[in-house]
Amino acid sequence: MLHCSLWKKRWVRGLVLGALYGAAWSAHGHAMPSAHGHVLPSALPPPVLHAAAPAQAAVLAAAPPRSDAAAKPYQMRVVGGLANVNQYKRWEEPFWTQTLPRLSAGRFSAEIVPFDRAGVPGQEMLRLLQLGVVPFGTVLMASLAAQYPRYTAPDLAGLNPDMASLRQSLAAFRPYLEQSLREQQGVEALAVYVYPAQVLFCRKPLSGLTDLVGRRVRVSSSGQADFVEALGAMAVFTDFSQVAASMQSGAVDCAVTGTLSGNTLGLHRLSTHLYPMPLTWGLAIFAANRRAWEGLPPDLRTLLRRELPRLEASIWEATQRDTAEGIACNTGARTCAPEQRGDMALVPVLAQDDRQRQTLFATVVLPRWLQRCGRSCAQVWNQTIGPARGLPAPTAH
Repeated sequence: MLHCSLWKKRWVRGLVLGALYGAAWSAHGHAMPSAHGHVLPSALPPPVLHAAAPAQAAVLAAAPPRSDAAAKPYQMRVVGGLANVNQYKRWEEPFWTQTLPRLSAGRFSAEIVPFDRAGVPGQEMLRLLQLGVVPFGTVLMASLAAQYPRYTAPDLAGLNPDMASLRQSLAAFRPYLEQSLREQQGVEALAVYVYPAQVLFCRKPLSGLTDLVGRRVRVSSSGQADFVEALGAMAVFTDFSQVAASMQSGAVDCAVTGTLSGNTLGLHRLSTHLYPMPLTWGLAIFAANRRAWEGLPPDLRTLLRRELPRLEASIWEATQRDTAEGIACNTGARTCAPEQRGDMALVPVLAQDDRQRQTLFATVVLPRWLQRCGRSCAQVWNQTIGPARGLPAPTAH
């Protein structure tokens, strides 16, 4: 098992080094072709070691078995989402390592490794998919905020107070998302996953949103930062793996994270109050480099086109359960295992807090997103999410 884990990490790091090598090649005056034939600018630092060029990596990572291994299953290589959360442990990894071989009667299989255990920077995942360095991978939508803010539109902070709202926002935006990724990035979006509601864990008593004034709050996206700063709090960007340490040391007073992932991190032992209003949810796009996708056997593409939407539906249903389970366990439900059972106070979400959420979204979060995103994003919003949710964006700012 250890040998397999190390092999997968080395495979992913080797592919990333391939991207670095290709970027350095471009930096020395050579144009590097993308997976769909266009010339891409270099945006990565020079390499430390030699590795295969990105186009070669894409072909190797999705190539059919050699003729001398014809009896072996066709094997894909996939970079998954965050490790140690249910989306990966219960759904992504079993789908690729168990369900795919079963559904194909052993003809197809896959190796998968979560990006945060493989040394792959989350904010570079879309770039690596474009290059074909990662042929198939899960991209956290929040990680696109700096380079591709338009793709974060369906999960802006304060937009979706419940999963029904989130479904509505994504349904309105999805046709644009898929078309833009395909035509502008050379990437095929195959599924959209969701994480449990991102809520507030606080170390000190909290009665509502107004009590966040002056507190240091861990956030994971610029939209979350806009939201809490508008409430008078100080936003502190902290990696998921460092959330518990930051809470324990007092570096932050509250943390925005998933109801169940916060429990997994042990926040139910480090916090006293849980505020269950979803600030965001956390969307992830499972996508493929277009050349790698088109290079798959046709029957494998057909199988994935059929089964990935089913995987997506299962993850969304499970996320709703996980959100409720996280709240229950953090607040001491007897149905939870002893190590999961917290003693946190559940703070009720009052009508005045929901009105404040709506006001902050319309007056702070959406305008600041438009500032970062540009004028064309207002047009995209007003053709997708705006009319679906009754939230038009100003076209001039």
